[in-house]
Amino acid sequence: MLKFPLWKILLIVVPCLWGIYSFSPHFFYSQVEKYNDLNKSGLVKTQKPLLEPQLWYDWAPSDLVNLGLDLRGGAHVLVEVNLEDVYSERIQNFWPEIRKNLRTIRNEVGSFSQEDSALNDSLIITIGKKEGIEKAISFLNKELSSKNNILEILRFEDNKIKVSFDEQEKRKIDNQTMDQSLEIIRRRVDEAGTREPTIQKQGSRRILIQVPGLGSAEELLQLIGKTAKLTFHPVIKNSVSCEKKPTITTIIVENFDDINNCLELEKKFVVSGSQLTNAQPSFDQNNRPAVSFQFNPVGGRKFGEYTKNNIGNPFAIVLDKQVISAPIIQSYIPGGAGIITGNFSVDESNRLAILLRAGALPAAIQVLEQRTVGPELGADSIKSGKIAAIIAGILVLLFMIASYGLFGLFANVGLIVNIALIFSIMAYFAATLTLPGIAGIVLTIGMAVDANVLIFERIKEEIKTNKSLYRAIELGYEKALTSIIDANVTTFIAAVILFSLGSGPIKGFSVTLGIGIMTSVFTAVYLTRLLISIYFGFKKPKILNL
Repeated sequence: MLKFPLWKILLIVVPCLWGIYSFSPHFFYSQVEKYNDLNKSGLVKTQKPLLEPQLWYDWAPSDLVNLGLDLRGGAHVLVEVNLEDVYSERIQNFWPEIRKNLRTIRNEVGSFSQEDSALNDSLIITIGKKEGIEKAISFLNKELSSKNNILEILRFEDNKIKVSFDEQEKRKIDNQTMDQSLEIIRRRVDEAGTREPTIQKQGSRRILIQVPGLGSAEELLQLIGKTAKLTFHPVIKNSVSCEKKPTITTIIVENFDDINNCLELEKKFVVSGSQLTNAQPSFDQNNRPAVSFQFNPVGGRKFGEYTKNNIGNPFAIVLDKQVISAPIIQSYIPGGAGIITGNFSVDESNRLAILLRAGALPAAIQVLEQRTVGPELGADSIKSGKIAAIIAGILVLLFMIASYGLFGLFANVGLIVNIALIFSIMAYFAATLTLPGIAGIVLTIGMAVDANVLIFERIKEEIKTNKSLYRAIELGYEKALTSIIDANVTTFIAAVILFSLGSGPIKGFSVTLGIGIMTSVFTAVYLTRLLISIYFGFKKPKILNL
């Protein structure tokens, strides 16, 4: 029957009204976007008296569909993570334990030492007595048995041992490093206040970063391009030749303020950036840009003890293998709070604070591809997309009215509500609209009326068999439903597969297509049927001009 119980009417009408209500901010996109930016930064209340005319209403919905890189313009960067850096750092952690074990069998192996090697993923240990090589390997395998599942200890040349990770452990380290790099890059980009960045893994060691609305790829690289590994080292000599070779216990580091001179530092650092809990841009006593920082309790205790015992000595702050400051410790600094000074601009101190808060990348990254998408290209894309959507919409609306009269008008109402629902759902879930996404919406416009065409044509066939109007409409909806579900379910499965296996533009297309399929079935099967029911309830027509 065409009669609907109240609960069913509410289940149909309430989502439609919500869709129209939530879609309304998109008619004032730039105003609402600016309002959201101020609201996010907490400036709406402080700047409200200055906002004339008022940007948007506090009681009104303010969720918007985010525009992708191809529509807004922005920065696109593809980077590769140098995983070998992590192997080198982690394998070095085993040297103190290996050295301790070899000392217990010194009589059999003779002298031993770690050798500098081009193999970043291995420890090369020189053994004094060649005949003691096998004994050393056997003893280390036994003593390091708890770690033997991750370490390979093999003979290397005549009198050397090679200690490295096995392939399974390397794969584990690779996965951990990539996951950590993704999270830190995401935090750095989010800290800068950008909108809906795309940050995803590509292959085994590459990361794609797309940030809509950013001025240039260089600006993005300044945020993510640094490893931001911060360490604090005791200073051995303030000025040495940069060509001087480091020893096992020292490092030669370039001076940020004077690149012609280097500093010789102890290799072992006192505290590191991993123990920071906060970093904020600030100013020093001379009103120059600086960065204030705070360590966690463990780091604060180490920092305090070192400053207490080394008053009058220089203390080097090293960022990405470069000394950015080497102040003299003037007094005991309790609490783990301090300040980093240097030749910073305000923007540089703000950027450094962001990098330190987000944490250091576990390994260096190499830029493989970078490009800037101009906003004018995005504007052209939006304009072309709007024109395509408007033309497609008008042609569909005219076709439906010309073909089915009043029922065509009902189908058009369902189509308009359908588009409102698509945008409202995407805005609610913070989905991003891309140029292929616009193509998905245009395709949805065509698919949305396809269900109505099937229903109306089926109703025509039932009327021709001398069925009553009420019965013909009921049968038309019932018999067309199977075909509608079959067609839309298969398309929805294709959209899910595209979303699961695709990336970038393919995902943008699949999102709008998938949402559009669900909303078009809802509006075509239920909303138009409700409109026809209301029409029959008031007019009670005897004939239909279909």
